[in-house]
Amino acid sequence: MPNPSVGAILVHNNTIIAEGFTQAYGGTHAEVNCINFAKKNYPTLIEEATLYVSLEPCSHWGKTPPCADLVIASNIKKVVIGTIDPFAKVAGNGIKKLISAGIDVTVGVLEKECYEINKRFFTYHEKKRPYIILKWAETTDGFIAPKSRDAQQPVWITNTYSRQLVHKWRSEEMGILVGGNTVIKDNPSLTTRDWEGTSPTRIVIDTKGDLPQSLSVFNNAAKTIVIDTTDPIQICNTLYDANIQSVIIEGGAATLQHFIDANLWDEARVFTGNVTFNEGTKAPVTSNHFDLIKTQHIKEDILHTFKNNTL
Repeated sequence: MPNPSVGAILVHNNTIIAEGFTQAYGGTHAEVNCINFAKKNYPTLIEEATLYVSLEPCSHWGKTPPCADLVIASNIKKVVIGTIDPFAKVAGNGIKKLISAGIDVTVGVLEKECYEINKRFFTYHEKKRPYIILKWAETTDGFIAPKSRDAQQPVWITNTYSRQLVHKWRSEEMGILVGGNTVIKDNPSLTTRDWEGTSPTRIVIDTKGDLPQSLSVFNNAAKTIVIDTTDPIQICNTLYDANIQSVIIEGGAATLQHFIDANLWDEARVFTGNVTFNEGTKAPVTSNHFDLIKTQHIKEDILHTFKNNTL
């Protein structure tokens, strides 16, 4: 992140002779790693091989040179591409460059699968907003928080395994968003602790501008952005400008409901823990846009994953 995840292979006579994938941001791209491996190990086979790549080779100078130029210089005669790159500086220009050089180019092979791999990247560039994941945990009687609590800390609904999974999710996204009430009541740090990985940028809604700086979200463990609006469209615009391509929204109920009502979300992950509150804050009200795509059991917890069926 924020670059897409790309894979490339060189195939000669139905045998893979080289493969490569995009390294961390600023590192070499999939095509470069693949071709360099082939040059070292199978230099005489490159011109007779077909290059398969999940995303269109870049055609512009960024932190690295254009991959399309390397493909051309390597005298590769045929390229199979999963999907076009939506980034404005590429967006078909890499394909045009390859075709202009006389390369046989096929586009759209396993396109849906290639899109799914980089759904965050595509959403950001095509819809000009982050890929939005809603996440909450509710009790068996439909509450997201108790009526009262004894301390300024979370009241756990799910088990330790589910909570570890949430930390894994945090490591996979660029941002994590909560409302001001959640910050006051739970004092969360919103960092990745129970899983190896980086912490996302913390986004906190503070419409009054009076959140105490002593709260854990303002420590030095991760970057924090404060937003003074609850309007989902304005929030998305702010995150787009901040180059945050994906965000996981961890509540509370009001913040989640704002995004549900605005139909500004892509995926929802909803835990049901084996506890009851009898009273408290009700879980968000879902719409008919929620399509259940997967159900998992994590010991006594149940995890439902939904997709927005309007997108």
